Amino acid sequence: MRRLFLVMSILVLSIAVGCVHGAGKSAELTIATVNNADMFTMKSLSSNFEAQHPGVKLNWVMLDENVLRQRITTDVAMGGEQFDVVTIGSYEAQIWAKKGWLEPVENLPANYDVDDLLKPVREGLSYDGKLYALPFYGESSLTYYRKDLFAKMGLTMPDHPTWSDIDRFAAALTDKPAGKYGICLRGKAGWGANMALVSTMVNAYGGRWFDENWQATIDTPQWKNAVGEYVKLLTQYGPPGANSNNFNENLALFAGGSCAMWIDATVAAGILFNSQESTISHEVGVAPAPIDVTAKGSHWLWVWSLGVPYTSKNKPLAMQFIAWATSKEYISAAGETRGWASATPGTRYSTYANPLYRQAAPFSGIVLDAIETTDPDSPSMQAVPYTGIQFVAIPEFQAIGTQIGQIISDVLAGNESVDSALVTAQALANRAARQGGYQH
Repeated sequence: MRRLFLVMSILVLSIAVGCVHGAGKSAELTIATVNNADMFTMKSLSSNFEAQHPGVKLNWVMLDENVLRQRITTDVAMGGEQFDVVTIGSYEAQIWAKKGWLEPVENLPANYDVDDLLKPVREGLSYDGKLYALPFYGESSLTYYRKDLFAKMGLTMPDHPTWSDIDRFAAALTDKPAGKYGICLRGKAGWGANMALVSTMVNAYGGRWFDENWQATIDTPQWKNAVGEYVKLLTQYGPPGANSNNFNENLALFAGGSCAMWIDATVAAGILFNSQESTISHEVGVAPAPIDVTAKGSHWLWVWSLGVPYTSKNKPLAMQFIAWATSKEYISAAGETRGWASATPGTRYSTYANPLYRQAAPFSGIVLDAIETTDPDSPSMQAVPYTGIQFVAIPEFQAIGTQIGQIISDVLAGNESVDSALVTAQALANRAARQGGYQH
C-alpha cells in the first residue's frame, strides 16, 4: 500500500511539474520595437531575462520606425492582440494613455527607483499623475561635426551655432566629386522622420504649427525661411537621394566618413564615439543644435519607451519585461557589453553620475543639458495652444505630419517649390484642425 502511495505521489508530482513546464513553455511575449542599434542590444541581452524566467519565449518584431508606428497603432486601435510590449515615443504615450490603450505602470520593485528617471523624460510618459510607459532611451538633438575637417579648412564650430553658421560650413566642406558632403539631414518623409528636424528648424526661426486659435501658420515667413534653408542645405551640400535618408541611413553616412556635419538625435553619440562602430570616432565634435532668431524649441525631446497595451495577453510578464529592460541593471549590462560610451542613454540621473560612463562618454554633459533644457509646454517663441517640440501632441498630428512630410520630401526631389508646398501644407493642416474640432 505504501509502495502504491509512493508511486501515485511520484506520478502526481510528475504531472504537476509537466504542467508547470508546459505552462512555462507557452508563456510568450511578442515585442514590437524599432530597428535601431540600442534595440538590437536589448534583443541580444534578452537571454538574461529569459534565464531569469525559465520557459518564457520572447518573439521580436523589429521594424523601421515609420512602419512600426503604423503597425502598432493599427493593431492597438483595432483591439488586436499581436503585441505584448510596444515601443512608443513621447508623442504616443499620453495620447494612448488618455484613450485607455496602455496599462498603467504600477507596483514596480523598490530597486527600480522611479525617482532616478530624468524629470522631462518621466513627465513625458505620465498622464494624470501615473506612468504609462517606461523609458528605454531618451534623446534630444545635437550638431555632430568632423573636427579634423574643420581644422583642415580653418573653421571653428561656435559654442552655440546658428543655421547661418551651418550653411557657411556646409558650403566650405562639400566636395561632391570626392563623395564628401557638407551635411547630412533627415529627408525621408514622416512626422517622426524629416518633420522632427524641420519642426525644430521652424521653432528656431520663430515659427509654430498653429496659432492660439488653432489656425495653421505654415504659409508664413518663418516656415519659408526654415524650409528654404533645409532644402538648400540638402540639395546643394547633401548626399544624393537625401529624401530617402532617415536616422539610420545618415548615421551610416556620417560614421563612414561621408558627411562633415549631421544634426540629429543625441543617442547617436554613443555609436559615433565607439571605435568599434564608427570609422571617425576620434574626430567627432559635438555642439548644441543650431538656433536662429531663438533657441526656444531648437532641439527636440523624444523618448523611445516600452509600454504594455491593454490588449496584451500576458500583462504581468510584459510588465516584468519592461521593468527589466529599463532598469539600472540593464543599463550597466549594456555598458559592459557594448562599451560604456554606448550604454543606453537619456533616461536616468545615475547614468550621468556614473564615473565609467562619464569617462567613456565625453559628450554626456552636453547631452544631459540638451534634454534638461527642453520645454515641450513652451516650444515656440510665440504662444501656441499645443504641447510638443518636434510634434503637436494631438491624435491628428500623425496624419498631418506624415502628409506634410511627404510634401517636403517632394520639394527635395525637385517636384515642387517651397512656396507652393507650404500653401498646400497650410490648407491640409487647417482642414485637419477643422475636422478635429479645434477651430471654432
